[in-house]
Amino acid sequence: MRLAIVSSHPIQYYAPLFRKLATMTDLQVFFAHNPTREDQARAEFGKAFNWDVDLTSGYEHSFLENVAADPGLHHFAGCDTPRIRHQLREGRFSAVLLMGWHLKSYLQGLYAAKRLGLPALVRGDSQLDTPRSSLKRVAKSVAYPPFLRLFDAALYVGERSRAYYSHYAYPKARLFHSPHCVDGDWFASRAGADARCGLRTDLGIEAGTSLVLFAGKLVPRKRPLDLVEALAVARSIGCRAELMVVGEGELREVVVAKANALSVPVHMLGFRNQTEMPAVYAASDCLVLPSDNDTWGLVANEALACGRPIIVSDACGCSPDLAADGCAGRSFPTGDIRALAEAICAVASSAPPPPSIAALSARHSIDAAANGVMSALIHLRVARG
Repeated sequence: MRLAIVSSHPIQYYAPLFRKLATMTDLQVFFAHNPTREDQARAEFGKAFNWDVDLTSGYEHSFLENVAADPGLHHFAGCDTPRIRHQLREGRFSAVLLMGWHLKSYLQGLYAAKRLGLPALVRGDSQLDTPRSSLKRVAKSVAYPPFLRLFDAALYVGERSRAYYSHYAYPKARLFHSPHCVDGDWFASRAGADARCGLRTDLGIEAGTSLVLFAGKLVPRKRPLDLVEALAVARSIGCRAELMVVGEGELREVVVAKANALSVPVHMLGFRNQTEMPAVYAASDCLVLPSDNDTWGLVANEALACGRPIIVSDACGCSPDLAADGCAGRSFPTGDIRALAEAICAVASSAPPPPSIAALSARHSIDAAANGVMSALIHLRVARG
């Protein structure tokens, strides 16, 4: 079976999945946009940069001609690739997988697949808890059931993604689990004892001190100040914990000022590229993601792959999947400082056993995600005879 994937742009989380799929089926990936260093800064990373890992080797790919007047990933019309129909027709594909529907290019790909008689699949992480107006909710309740049925199969990445499709009455028989994932082996191999000791020594972290990690953009929706306040509470009840922050954003100076005011030791590492992150996770004792609006939170997958427990707010899309055991993964009510502090103290006093963390990480592996895609393709092939 020859599969075409339409993706917005090269993404560090998708590249390992595409490489795996290329070993399982005849694959070509079409990218709608080739981002610049400045595009990354516009995406709230706080600085212009290029990823320092290879995102495009190991699978056949090409960049579509983007004719948008204002090309970019920041708005619906920023990816406008009308020649996708020509590419799909010339490539003699058996099916088309779209990595969402929030960009014009994705709808162009869906329309092209329908015109060419190709089955269309979709994979995304939309969830019902995303803030939206009452008017938009009503409009979606009318428009989305017939719209989503245009996809011949849907790949849900987690429980909230599955609930999203179910809410809009998408046929259960056409739903397939393809979990959000990272390259666990890549992270684990770079997060050993040497990496841990090296960074902790550089930061002057004393033995017996729990180093709590925030990894993300320093913007209001990520709620980094909640973590600062929670650590102040945790320290007041005897927890030896310090804060390590990786990321940039508008709240950087506010975080530093708040930590100083509350006497919370904070280590501001700034932006760290992908190859630097395994050592960061290794040096930490847990990752905290206190966001009030995250459709998933793949830093949680990365931390687990490096053998570190996670604490996530119940507003994070990954919460039902990665924090369900209450051990390797813990959840707390968004904005509840006391509950977050208690979770930090619990992890610091009794770290989850490594096998529990490894098992949780393994359930969200590249293999599991790729197998979900292949199950959907097999289903479509059988359904079409």
